[in-house]
Amino acid sequence: MKRVVLDTNCLLASISSRSEFFVVWRGLHEGRYILCVSNDILAEYEEIIAQKATPTVAKHVVDALVDSEYVEFIDPQFKLGLIQKDPDDNKFVDCAFAANATFIVSEDRHLDVLKSIEFPKILVLKLQQFASMLNR
Repeated sequence: MKRVVLDTNCLLASISSRSEFFVVWRGLHEGRYILCVSNDILAEYEEIIAQKATPTVAKHVVDALVDSEYVEFIDPQFKLGLIQKDPDDNKFVDCAFAANATFIVSEDRHLDVLKSIEFPKILVLKLQQFASMLNR
């Protein structure tokens, strides 16, 4: 089963049943992949969803993640520091590395630097690519 780290904006884009990317949220709860998260990632999910939607929606989303058998909690021991232009994005890379994730799903251009790094090799997919994969 694929092990995936979802960038916050990709998670946010997938939680509405009216979204073209709802397949990502639904796919998680159907067990089509394992979502790998760290405490830092969960905290960011809650903060951003509360800002973009409401604190109640954020709490429900985080509770659903915490309760899901398809979410794995990762405690990254290494801080790789690979994303220099936006160091806050390193939490996703560190989690993916520690989880031995198949890939990160992100629209963030700061992660493009990962294409030129030989080790660790961390793949990044765009949200549309991941949604298409789940639709197959």
